[in-house]
Amino acid sequence: MARPNQARLDLAALRHNLGVARGLAPQSKVMAVVKANAYGHGAVTISRQLQSLADALAVASIEEAVELRDAGITAPILLLEGVFEARELGIAAQLGFWVTIDNEWQMRWLEEAVLPEPVHCWLKVDTGMHRLGVPAARTDEFYARIKASGNTGDNPVIYTHFASADDVTSDQTSEQMALFDRACDGLPALRSAANSPGLLAWPDARYDWVRPGYMLYGNSPMAAPHPNAKDLQPVMTLTSAVISVREIAAGEAVGYGANWIAARPSRIATVTIGYGDGYPRVAANGTPVLVNGHRAGLAGRVSMDMITVDVTELPEVQVGDEVVLWGKGLPLAEVASHAGTIGYELTTRMPARTPRVVIND
Repeated sequence: MARPNQARLDLAALRHNLGVARGLAPQSKVMAVVKANAYGHGAVTISRQLQSLADALAVASIEEAVELRDAGITAPILLLEGVFEARELGIAAQLGFWVTIDNEWQMRWLEEAVLPEPVHCWLKVDTGMHRLGVPAARTDEFYARIKASGNTGDNPVIYTHFASADDVTSDQTSEQMALFDRACDGLPALRSAANSPGLLAWPDARYDWVRPGYMLYGNSPMAAPHPNAKDLQPVMTLTSAVISVREIAAGEAVGYGANWIAARPSRIATVTIGYGDGYPRVAANGTPVLVNGHRAGLAGRVSMDMITVDVTELPEVQVGDEVVLWGKGLPLAEVASHAGTIGYELTTRMPARTPRVVIND
């Protein structure tokens, strides 16, 4: 028998979340972001589901894009970080990838390249993230150079990325949009700015293309609850099962380092999942799990292959009972907060050891 731990992928939820994105920006085209193995969900599985529903896909690097082409994905794919060396432009042209231009080196490689086919370019403009992108004041120059290069057959899309769109109280997003509008003024180009929080919370940021990523997987990127995120449905539910139950006396310790000590006679369930399966080692005592749909708290340090849970208040728990670590019924963000991190990290660090099991295909 296999270990019972698995990451269940609800593809009906994925389709629903894409519908939420389209409903928020009905006049915009949708680029579904599937970088980092589709945020840990499985890039090929997710892309096969999305390629006929979204207008394009986006990845971080050419390796991620090649993986999708090799799996038969035919949708347009944007390289969000562009190419890392000149020779990758030829691969991009051959396989039909869309290419980001975000700095002088990439611009020169495009100008000097001899390509088998033109490439469609997206010009990234730095409006305040200060990570990638050409200076906003040089947008006209780079746009003209892309057009004049002879290696692109149409107008580049101009885009930018928000630094603080998850915080609706911050002025930075409005300032970035104003700078972006000035940078694009007068250029006959489609525009894109909205990532997931931009799409959810900033209507003026939706422009011609939107680029949802995290929200597609059913998780809110917002720093506080937001009405537009309430209908999102989790795609990944991480589950396992109880493999042992024991009674311990008050004053007894559980797990490595003895950092959880029973304040009363307690019942402890051992669950076969740990940091080797993607569950965060730094999850604190009391981090919630669902045992047979009921909440219980972590008791003791997370091990490589196991966790221990205080089920004293759940006397019916027995070996074989299902445990949900996050997902349906238990928000990913809540678990992440107990581990001092964000949900993005928990799903993207999900290892291959934890099988992805598709439901509602």
